Amino acid sequence: MKQLFLFITILVLNGFLSEKACAQEVSVILTTDESFSNRAIIDKMQRNLSQVLTEINRAQKENRLLNTVGLALDDFADRSLHMLWANIHFYCDDEEVVERCWVFGDGEEYMVSHIPLIIQMEGDEFGNGTYQEAVVDFDRQGRIKDFRFSLDAQLGESMEHCGVAEVEKRMKIRAYCERLQTAYNQKDIDFINQIFSDDALIITGTVVSVKPMEDRYANKLKVVYKKQNKEQYIANLKKAFLRNKWIDVKLSDIEENGNLPNACAGVTRSKINPNMFGVRLRQEWRSSNYSDVGYLFLLWDFTDEDKPVIHVRTWQPEFVGNVRQEPDVNISTLGAFDL
Repeated sequence: MKQLFLFITILVLNGFLSEKACAQEVSVILTTDESFSNRAIIDKMQRNLSQVLTEINRAQKENRLLNTVGLALDDFADRSLHMLWANIHFYCDDEEVVERCWVFGDGEEYMVSHIPLIIQMEGDEFGNGTYQEAVVDFDRQGRIKDFRFSLDAQLGESMEHCGVAEVEKRMKIRAYCERLQTAYNQKDIDFINQIFSDDALIITGTVVSVKPMEDRYANKLKVVYKKQNKEQYIANLKKAFLRNKWIDVKLSDIEENGNLPNACAGVTRSKINPNMFGVRLRQEWRSSNYSDVGYLFLLWDFTDEDKPVIHVRTWQPEFVGNVRQEPDVNISTLGAFDL
C-alpha cells in the first residue's frame, strides 16, 4: 500500500512540475553599463517584460488567444504579438531571464535580445520544440514597442568586419532584418508590401531537370532564375500564406566557408552610396506543406532610417541534387547591382 501511495504521489508531482514548466511565471533581470543610472526605468522594463512572457506561457498552456489587456505594449507591439500568435505558438522555458539591456539615443529607446523561446505548433509535429530567440524594444517610458524573432549572433560580427562600424547602425539593420523575418511568420502581408520599394526586383531560383543534347538518357539538374516585380511577388506570397496553416522562416548568417571573392559573408556597405547595404543570409523556410533552404540576398536602402526599403530580393537553393552550392556572386553582391 505504501509503495502504491508513493507511486501515485510521484505521478501527481511529475504532472504538477510538467504543467508548471510550461505555464511558469517568468522573472526578468536586466543589466546595463555601470554609467547608466536610471534604475527606475530598468525596473519598469523588467516588470513589463516579465508580465508579457508570463502571459505567453499561460496562453500556451491553456491553448487560447493572448490576453494583452493591461500589459505595457504599444499598438504596434500588441498587433505584432497577436499576429505572430495567430500563426505560431511558443513559450519561455526559463523561470528567470537575465540579459543585457542596450540603451540608444541617450535613453530614447532600449533593446533586449536573446530571450529564449520554444516553438510549439499544435497538431504539427514538424517544427515542434524548435529553439528560437526573441528581441524586445522599449520606448523611453519602458513600454514594449516591438516583439520579434531574432537572427543569429554571427550577423552582428559580420557587419562589424564588413564596413558597418557604428553599433547603432548595425543594430538598426539587424532589427529590420528581424522584423522582415517575423513578418513572414506572422503572414503580415501589409508590412512586407510596405518594406519593398515600388520598383523592387525579385529573383528566385528553381532547380529543374534538363536533358543534355549529347546524352538523351541522362538528366542534368540546374538552377533556372525567374524575375518578378513587386506586384507579382506580393500576389504569389498571398497565395502561399493562404495555402499554409503555419510558416516558420529562420534567417541566419552564411558560413564563412562560402567562397565569395572580394565579398563579406553577411552585410556589406556600398562604397558608392553609403545608405545602401547588401545583406546576404541563409534562409530556412518551413511551412505546413512546403519547405526549402537557400541563400537570400537583400539590397536595403537606409536613406530614410525610419522607413528603409528593399530594392532587390534574390534567392537561390543551397543544394542542387545532393551538391551544396556557393552563393552566386552574380545575384548576391552589391557589385552585381553596380553598387
